[in-house]
Amino acid sequence: MCDQSSPICEEINGPVDIEAKQDDFLHHNCYAEATLGGGSLKKIVKLPEGEDENEWLAVNMVDFYNHINLLYGSITEFCSPQSCPEMKATDEFEYLWQDSENFKRPTKMPAPTYIEHLMGWVQSNIDNEAVFPSRIGVPFPKSFPSMIRQVFKRMYRVYAHIYCHHYPVVRELGLEAHLNTSFKHYVLFIHEHNLSSGKDFWGPLGDLVDNMLRTD
Repeated sequence: MCDQSSPICEEINGPVDIEAKQDDFLHHNCYAEATLGGGSLKKIVKLPEGEDENEWLAVNMVDFYNHINLLYGSITEFCSPQSCPEMKATDEFEYLWQDSENFKRPTKMPAPTYIEHLMGWVQSNIDNEAVFPSRIGVPFPKSFPSMIRQVFKRMYRVYAHIYCHHYPVVRELGLEAHLNTSFKHYVLFIHEHNLSSGKDFWGPLGDLVDNMLRTD
């Protein structure tokens, strides 16, 4: 089912044959054998006692933004407009970019271009004092909860693209455990703080997410 908010997911009609692209990823759906050790992720995503919830969400959002940048940066040479002419997870999920400035209508673009716009958009929010106040005592805006949900939803799409299109490269580079641990941390954080919107939030990675939520 498509996400109707911007940037939207365009559902492509007709039969979908994604097995060839997905075999390697789905075969390794038992990701738990390739995650980094070091304690329970379910514990570290919880709001610490006495911590402001918005502050906790903001700090973790910045951390995830940095993690995703590093992960994507490690495989960026394998993700080009030629190899990834569309920003897709599976063929059922194509993401179109839209923002309030340069792309006021959902716009089709290659995956690296989409991700560049996405990361620039997140950074602009982080740098905006009206959205992310850095001074002690300055309250977060009332719009912060909805904005943070949108940021987490959009950043998830980078994980989805990496898993569905670049997982073999991730394994060859020895980054499988880092990707899986980072994504599991992301999943558990979203689950703990109710940041997902609806049962179809995870789309093509739904089975993997269910597996991650069952194990820790």
